[in-house]
Amino acid sequence: MVFVIGLLLFAGSLFVLFKIRDRKLLKTVTQLNRGTKTERELVLKLLKSDIPAQTIFHDLFLKKNSGNYSQIDLAVATKVGILVFEVKEYSGWIFGTADKPDWTQILNYGKSKYRFYNPIMQNSTHIKDLKKSLKQEEGVPFYSIVVFYGDCELKDIRFVPDGTFIVKSGRVLEVVQMILNSNKPASYSNKLEIVKVLKEAVKNGGNSEIQRQHVETINNMLGRNRIFN
Repeated sequence: MVFVIGLLLFAGSLFVLFKIRDRKLLKTVTQLNRGTKTERELVLKLLKSDIPAQTIFHDLFLKKNSGNYSQIDLAVATKVGILVFEVKEYSGWIFGTADKPDWTQILNYGKSKYRFYNPIMQNSTHIKDLKKSLKQEEGVPFYSIVVFYGDCELKDIRFVPDGTFIVKSGRVLEVVQMILNSNKPASYSNKLEIVKVLKEAVKNGGNSEIQRQHVETINNMLGRNRIFN
């Protein structure tokens, strides 16, 4: 009995130490309250796979020419180009086609169906906004990675375009390594410009006024402020 109690105490101590270690590691890239839990889990996963902290940019609010902002979950600057991540968390079966604006989530064996915006299109827009922010955009390859967390199954996803990857969270590192190993080095003409743009977008994401403005813009676009129930 004493041995079992001692073992449980040891296991508890290890758990606490691992949590402290993870928090310290996460802080090398982002704050503990930035973005969503799944986004932060992805940041940690990348860090633990030896992706350098200085190349990972989390919770970006990229200012567009219109004055509005494009919110990007995660971007990683690599030797082959910029990886842009869109992080989702769903359960159930997921159905979608790359060129259709709505995808479908099915729960309870078909009894419940929900629509959500096509994440391929969503991340494609983010990449277009990033390209517009870079003077050297023609020489910089971009790769779109849509990561699904949660107890979901990618049941039928069709016509995924070249340079785009749809992946469950458990295999995201496999996809990242595949991209890094199967593409030639990017011809960056100005790495400092890329870092500056990404760092500025991260800084914007920590600004509460910019966050408020972005939410207001999204609500206005969806017309939520014009619905009186």
